[in-house]
Amino acid sequence: MATSASSNLNKGIKQMYMALPQGEKTLAMYVWMDGTGEGLRCKTRTLDCEPKCVEELLECNFDGSSTFQSEGSNSDMYLLPVAMFHDPFCKDPNKLVFCEVFKYNQKPAETNLRHTCKRIMGMVSNQHPCFGMEQEYTLMGTDGHPFGWPSNGFPGPQGPYYCGVGADKAYGRDIVEAHYRACLYAGVKITGTNAEVMPAQWEFQIGPFEGIHMGDHLLVARLILHHVCEDFGVIAAFDPKPIPGNWNSAGCHTDFSTKAMREENGLKYIEEHQYHIHAYDPKGGLDNARRLTGFHETSNINDFSAGVANLIASIRIPRSVGQEKRGYFEDQCPFANCNPLAVTEAIVHLNETGDEPFRYKN
Repeated sequence: MATSASSNLNKGIKQMYMALPQGEKTLAMYVWMDGTGEGLRCKTRTLDCEPKCVEELLECNFDGSSTFQSEGSNSDMYLLPVAMFHDPFCKDPNKLVFCEVFKYNQKPAETNLRHTCKRIMGMVSNQHPCFGMEQEYTLMGTDGHPFGWPSNGFPGPQGPYYCGVGADKAYGRDIVEAHYRACLYAGVKITGTNAEVMPAQWEFQIGPFEGIHMGDHLLVARLILHHVCEDFGVIAAFDPKPIPGNWNSAGCHTDFSTKAMREENGLKYIEEHQYHIHAYDPKGGLDNARRLTGFHETSNINDFSAGVANLIASIRIPRSVGQEKRGYFEDQCPFANCNPLAVTEAIVHLNETGDEPFRYKN
């Protein structure tokens, strides 16, 4: 039976309304992570004037029982604005506002990982921890089939698709370029994009950032991607292994360095990096176990490995870093649907404070 889909709507009709003046008002779209620790939610409110900084924004409430964050008998949750961006969909003066989530008693929600992440970053601020993240994702049709793939089969084997050019190699470039431009408009620090090894799979890079801001920008970039895909009538999937079999998985490789690593002979601090893969996954490693098999350009989840320019190691040290004896390392274990706040906290927590990283509860 046929179903309605946003791709069937006439986008031109919408533009007639979007061109109407909105007076002195500003629309603020509040964005937060829901109780799954993975999904993003949003709601919009009208402001009397354009806010000049995030501190001018008031908190907002929502029904947590509909986002897996509270019970229906005590459903009110609160959104505290922490980062503000330009709205690429409604344009200036309208804003996207990333928020932390708090419970009725003003304590952080269990899935408010930003609250703990910020505390840890503050503890090691003298080390100036710096991050960059490489977000892979897969474009899917609303039927759950990879975008551009034959409806009753598979495309040719992997090989020509990575950074490929041409209609038979790059599936969905219009979406990717729209997302790139929207992020730039919003003020998200997006630094690049490329087609990945599996057809219909792409990557964008965010950073570098010091401290807490890495998570804010990556999560807003994901929100923008979902919104762009909604306009095109497709889905952005962050599943770590979207297609079983002989196809590449999807990760979120994370670059990390401290002041000591970036200075002369910093390689010795890079080589002291400790392994804490299970702290990344709120599902106890189930998502990454599907991805980190030791095949398809991944390490094995049960075996720690490190190497210079080694694409299948747990930790990759760029060749230039090995030569210069200072710089950063790339943790290749975080997966596409990871919470970047959990990942950045775990890397800093264990390596810089000496404590065990936070362990997640389902």
